[in-house]
Amino acid sequence: MIGKSETEIIVSNFISDFNKLIKLRLTLTVVFSASICFLMGSKVQGDVNWFNWIILTIGGFLVTAAANGFNEIIEKDLDGLMKRTMDRPIPSGKMTTGQALVLSLIMGILGTYLLVRLNFPTGVLSVFSIFLYAFVYTPMKRKSPIAVFIGAFPGALPPLIGYFAAFNEPKVSWIPIILFLIQFVWQFPHFWAIAWVLDEDYKRAGFRLLPSTKQDGTSALLILISTIILVPVSLMPTIYLMPSGQAFAGNSYALIALLVGLFFVWQAIQLYKKREVSFAKKLMYTSFIYLPLMQLTLLFDFVLK
Repeated sequence: MIGKSETEIIVSNFISDFNKLIKLRLTLTVVFSASICFLMGSKVQGDVNWFNWIILTIGGFLVTAAANGFNEIIEKDLDGLMKRTMDRPIPSGKMTTGQALVLSLIMGILGTYLLVRLNFPTGVLSVFSIFLYAFVYTPMKRKSPIAVFIGAFPGALPPLIGYFAAFNEPKVSWIPIILFLIQFVWQFPHFWAIAWVLDEDYKRAGFRLLPSTKQDGTSALLILISTIILVPVSLMPTIYLMPSGQAFAGNSYALIALLVGLFFVWQAIQLYKKREVSFAKKLMYTSFIYLPLMQLTLLFDFVLK
């Protein structure tokens, strides 16, 4: 077997480090959300501009990657204290802070340029998302559990960015607001479940993300309440009427949203009763599936009308 050349090893290591710097899975999740909502906006407008969809996908990827890069630069010392993050490129010494900063700035500038080309509001929302995530949410994580509330705003902006990107002149309507609200509320059980699972690791860095800062009944109750609130919020598309008089979403979406939402609530009830990490993990995995499933169901239900 012929071994890898030195160049191939260097390239492979850089790709691995780059993926960790930009939190590739998280970045792809954000881009997916924006892309799906772009297609919904295109349906409302009447036509899909696939070239703009490509610009949104690339620009959204770069902007999100930049925000994650800035986040890791700011938290480089804290990442070195936690088991799950100590192998990231900066704390592990595989990448310098300067290198990460240059990469993040290039991605942020280029990504914003691409999104501004679509329309001005899309670009502004992208810059606001980077600022809020990297420079407000990130430092707040060690100070107060309210960081999750603050972080939910940039976390819920991808649907707005994607939806507005579909229009030459975006106009505020209930559709992007509803898409924003679903993703906004979803983040509370999602991030609190993660915080429960990683509580011991987070404590090493001084992060305070659980509602009560502890794995207790108060935190479990607020997680449960957030999943209950998510059910009616997820059904809002079935109530909103389009100019044509049709509901934005039909019965198929309503049925799936209700069933999946109730399953989410049931998982939260189990965590409230047991208050064990194993049940928080189940809730966390459910949250991973919940959002893309709801967005895809809503897209297909809307497009196939």
